[in-house]
Amino acid sequence: MTAPHDESPEDAPAAPSAGARLYDGLANIGGLILAVMTAAVFLQVVLRYLGLTGIDGLEEVPRYLFVWLIMFGAAAAMWRHEHTVLDYFVNRFGPVGRALLLILTNSLGIALFVYLIWLSFTLVPNAGFQTSAGLGLTLDWVFAAIPVGSVMIIVPMLRNIYFTLRGLWRKPS
Repeated sequence: MTAPHDESPEDAPAAPSAGARLYDGLANIGGLILAVMTAAVFLQVVLRYLGLTGIDGLEEVPRYLFVWLIMFGAAAAMWRHEHTVLDYFVNRFGPVGRALLLILTNSLGIALFVYLIWLSFTLVPNAGFQTSAGLGLTLDWVFAAIPVGSVMIIVPMLRNIYFTLRGLWRKPS
């Protein structure tokens, strides 16, 4: 009698890597942030429609969470290769040319995000001296999304470069 699933171990799907689980978690956190933003906006609209006064500071919640949503979503999309790509001209190159362009664009992206991290060393501490009008929160946690998100985006870009270089150096069989 044969087992109901005659798959060999090689055919079994590989378990997701720790990085894939981490970035899937970031995508889930992004979904949670989007739900909180939506609920805050919906509540404010309903309260105003009913002629009631909105909750003080609630309009700031979606504004401040939006930055975190963008950074988490961008990092998860970068890991999954789900960013929009205009690849008409890239596809006109051969495999080596495409690989070199991928390395160049990822390197330029890394340089941009490293620059944003460098700027954040001044921006984030100074934002700690500012408070929001409605909630009275210090704004450093809002501005911290930029360096944190930049690091989360740099990791998959380094991974892209690594796998591209590994593919270029692979010996033909």
